[in-house]
Amino acid sequence: MKELFLVLFSVTLLGSVAIAGQSKHESLQGAWQTVEIAMTGPGARTIAIPEPRANLIVFTARHYSQLHLDAEGPRPALADATTASADQLRAVWGPFAGDAGSYEVHDGVITMRPVVARSPSAMAPGAFTTYAYRLDGNTLWVTFQKNQDGPIVNPVTIKAVRVE
Repeated sequence: MKELFLVLFSVTLLGSVAIAGQSKHESLQGAWQTVEIAMTGPGARTIAIPEPRANLIVFTARHYSQLHLDAEGPRPALADATTASADQLRAVWGPFAGDAGSYEVHDGVITMRPVVARSPSAMAPGAFTTYAYRLDGNTLWVTFQKNQDGPIVNPVTIKAVRVE
């Protein structure tokens, strides 16, 4: 009986620690939506993402999946994808992006390593992206830092809110 209590206590204690010693509420685990994008460099600006937000990122204990539209307006609908022109296909599918893979968190930095992605170069061996991040309750800010090609020249900061 004592052994069972000790095992259950240990499992409960370990289960209450999510990522890098953080509580679940303080961890990245969950579903998030981007609500704002702040761009730097030439043409710097901040874009508020209105409802309904066409993006979602999900973090589990060690993996992530993200899908998003990189368009400020609605995409046209295709009547028939088999007869659409290249320009029509680009207008519909070009703004759509997504990837999924593993991630690590260490000293305020998230490193993502895609396993599958819309872009084949994002799936290349050794591909990664790092982000500085700050988490305040149910709000997350991530700023692009570097990828396998080097530092990001004009880093973008994304503000996301937890939706689950």
